[in-house]
Amino acid sequence: MRSVSRAAHATGSVLLLIVLTACHANSRRDLSPIVGTWIVKVPEAPFPMHMFAFHSDGTVQQSNPDAGDPNTSDSAAIGAWQPDGDPASGQVKGKIVEFTADRATHQLVSRGEIPFTLQVSGDTFHGTCRASFFDASGRPIREPITATLDGQRVVP
Repeated sequence: MRSVSRAAHATGSVLLLIVLTACHANSRRDLSPIVGTWIVKVPEAPFPMHMFAFHSDGTVQQSNPDAGDPNTSDSAAIGAWQPDGDPASGQVKGKIVEFTADRATHQLVSRGEIPFTLQVSGDTFHGTCRASFFDASGRPIREPITATLDGQRVVP
């Protein structure tokens, strides 16, 4: 009886390993090519270099040095993304939102909403965005700004 339980245990362990390996391979295959961390050039921004992290749950984080704009603090934005069509196509759309504060008074200056579209090709992407800014009551405070986004994947 002991040899039967060892055989059953070994068979169960092998099956579990096969299932876990298959699930891991499928989950990697199902991920959009945007998932990962990127160095992103945005020439039209006050500071042209940014970091973006696209997560598999559809969230995105953006960060850039706070010193890019001497008048306001605007170092981070958070938002959402989704594939634009077949995930394997590399087409992505999304939006990030940032808040800026006056450096002297620490009061809200604006809420920025930045929808974007991207096309991923291997370890690079190219896209555009249109940044709109609103005051505390939701009124636009200036004309929207169109910018380009060029990303290079961070790899270990």
